[in-house]
Amino acid sequence: MNLLLIDDHQIVREGLKRLLAPVHTEWSIAEVSNGHEALELMRRQPVDLAVLDLSMPGMSGLDLLRRIKSDHPATAVLVLSMHAEEQYAVRAFKLGANGYVTKDSAAAELLMAVQKVAAGGTYVSSSLAERVVQQLNGSSQKQSHQELSNRELEVLQRIVAGMRLTDIAEELHLSVKTVSTHKSRIQEKLELPSMAALIRYGIENNLSDSIASESLRTNDDDAQTVM
Repeated sequence: MNLLLIDDHQIVREGLKRLLAPVHTEWSIAEVSNGHEALELMRRQPVDLAVLDLSMPGMSGLDLLRRIKSDHPATAVLVLSMHAEEQYAVRAFKLGANGYVTKDSAAAELLMAVQKVAAGGTYVSSSLAERVVQQLNGSSQKQSHQELSNRELEVLQRIVAGMRLTDIAEELHLSVKTVSTHKSRIQEKLELPSMAALIRYGIENNLSDSIASESLRTNDDDAQTVM
């Protein structure tokens, strides 16, 4: 079994390796820090199971998931995410994910998820299972932001986290004009008249992105160091 860990935080990758190694000594475990490295490695060697984070700089986890399922359909994918809202799990499953576990899950649950997905099954965190099923079968009330595309959701997350449009463009490898267009479409879909209303909506619905927030804190720390 060839396992690939994809997370921009080394401490997370190390924790996963320490969790899995004693149980599955026969597994080959590789690790990368971003989506581009993951795709490059997968072009060179087979991967049976990829464990990936949704919130990564550059190529997002959802984009990477789509690419993996398109280019390597035999590879099972387990999403390990900080997002405990069912909307993210639903988007992941619609793109072909085989499992979804939140990062606050107990080690035993994470190990169970890896084993089940590696064996060809599916898994979703118990705390999310009922809400995910309700979303997928349409029995729960849809929220406005569920109408956003994956890219629009990424832009919205970063706006809510306080990033400027120019910084969002650089992070997502888009033009500022494209990001501005996404912002306008988001406001139109959510029927929000201003940037302030957009940010307020995002905060109320827990749509801030951890990567963006972390980037802002790093920039603030750098600025204080210079001062």
